[in-house]
Amino acid sequence: MELADIDNASSLVALFLKRADERGDKPFLTAKIDGEWTSISYAEAAEKVCLLAQKLRGLGLRDGDRVVIVAENRPEWCIADLAIMAAGCVTTPAYTTNTERDHCHILDDSGASAVVVGNVKLTKALFPAIMKTGRVRHVVAIDPVPSHQSGSFDLHHWSDMTTGDAVAARAAVEKRIADVERTDMACIIYTSGTSGAPRGVMLSHGAIMHNVAAAAHVIEHDFGWQEERFLSFLPLSHAFEHTAGFYLPLGLGADIWFSEGLDKLSSNLEEASPTIMVVVPRLFEVLRGKMMKTIEKQGKLARFLLGRALVLGERQVKGSSALATKADEMLLSATLRPKIKQRFGGRVKALVSGGAPLNPEVGGFFQAMGLTMLQGYGQTESAPVIACNYPSAGIKLDTVGPPLRGVEVKIAEDGEILVRGELVMLGYWQRPEDTENALKGGWLHTGDVGHIDAKGRIKITDRKKDIIVNDKGDNVAPQKLEGMLTLQPEISQAMVAGDKKPYMVALIVPDAEWAATWARANGEAFDMAALNDLPAYRAAIKAAIDRTNEDLSVIEKIRKFVIADEPFTVENDMMTPTMKIRRMQIRETYGERMEALY
Repeated sequence: MELADIDNASSLVALFLKRADERGDKPFLTAKIDGEWTSISYAEAAEKVCLLAQKLRGLGLRDGDRVVIVAENRPEWCIADLAIMAAGCVTTPAYTTNTERDHCHILDDSGASAVVVGNVKLTKALFPAIMKTGRVRHVVAIDPVPSHQSGSFDLHHWSDMTTGDAVAARAAVEKRIADVERTDMACIIYTSGTSGAPRGVMLSHGAIMHNVAAAAHVIEHDFGWQEERFLSFLPLSHAFEHTAGFYLPLGLGADIWFSEGLDKLSSNLEEASPTIMVVVPRLFEVLRGKMMKTIEKQGKLARFLLGRALVLGERQVKGSSALATKADEMLLSATLRPKIKQRFGGRVKALVSGGAPLNPEVGGFFQAMGLTMLQGYGQTESAPVIACNYPSAGIKLDTVGPPLRGVEVKIAEDGEILVRGELVMLGYWQRPEDTENALKGGWLHTGDVGHIDAKGRIKITDRKKDIIVNDKGDNVAPQKLEGMLTLQPEISQAMVAGDKKPYMVALIVPDAEWAATWARANGEAFDMAALNDLPAYRAAIKAAIDRTNEDLSVIEKIRKFVIADEPFTVENDMMTPTMKIRRMQIRETYGERMEALY
């Protein structure tokens, strides 16, 4: 296997078929079925991809037709994605958490001709949207679903769509993809939409392969290639997992295992023993909190070791190389680190964080525990990875590392980060004005603000549109404050406000586990809503905010707060599927209460 193949491949399907021929019976896609981990080999997947592609053509789909995928992470998702492109069509992923309204927007905006759906549960929001928009002619169901009676579309079963003459199907696919070039559109990925309606980002085959080749170069040169295994956890419908959790392992000839979900992630890590895992910062924050609580319950020695780890993490964030650091390294390597590594399966060479900013303290904690933490940076419009920390570039956790190979980055006069290279999108689907604004002068205008340090590493300070400007004209980065607040054990989530105001205020979601412990210790019934009205409870949360304020400048300090009625979730539309808060939606619910703090 040569990584140069990725640079030279004309399309994602061509790259896949080459890897399938090389890897043959080696496992490619592994999922738990009826309690047992079951693998599909590269050769088996290639057969199914080609057969499904030909069946899609047989339904009347033609070059450029959009096909939506609404399915949970599973082997069939990946097979469908490749098959859609092998049929000459354009993959359009959609989140499983989408509402009927969300599906209507994507189906209508993309003009999709067909949909691949995972299971019965997902049809509840999808089928009404299909009927309302009236565009979709065909639905392919991976799991059996009840026959549709309305006649508005034809229902096809996965098993029927993946059988036939595999040799003839392969020949037809190879003939078709011979005309596909790197500049041709591979997929339309809708942004998760922290504000406004999601826009369809058109990504070329070359954009995704540029990302894959650059990331594979880092893995090969900094970690050494082996029989890699990825544990897939983030939704494949998100650009980060689509590229880094699917096409990167494909490019490396790796084995992908599909996690069963957050509640089983710990056991899946130990069972799968991945070498690389791609995760959003919020999950690392949750894992850090759980690990700290577990260690604290193990007695004085464990608490002492945890304390040393936290100190070491702080030193690593600051880049300290004091003798005390070496002593802590030796102590932790002989005690905590082996246990922590085993909880991650024992083989992890790198944990990759992306999708949102990673708090340096969280990264420092995992580094101190002996796990290599690589914070990446990018956005859907760049397929999505622009930069990443890696050892040979000198990992500095308050940066996102240098631009990846073949990526040009410059800082505009107003501090905005601009990007150029093959990784940049073709544009926004049917939005020429938005495309022109985003790609001015041939540079992708990211909307992120930052600078480049002396060693070429990018440091993000905030989203251009999220920066708070107080009544005195001072700029405050809310994500920094929110990240610091959620490091406190009392606080699970937070949103900070203060635009055109004299001081900062916060909306706080208390940590449920901490709240339950507080209620028991104070002789109160555990009722989150009732606790919110207790002065002593509010005082405990204020103490957590005060601790945060100790490390903030005068203009950043949070003066007042209000407690949220419920956590921010995907279901209540206050978080994106990749765990970023939706500020606009939160303001609609809590704006008046936050305004009343002034």
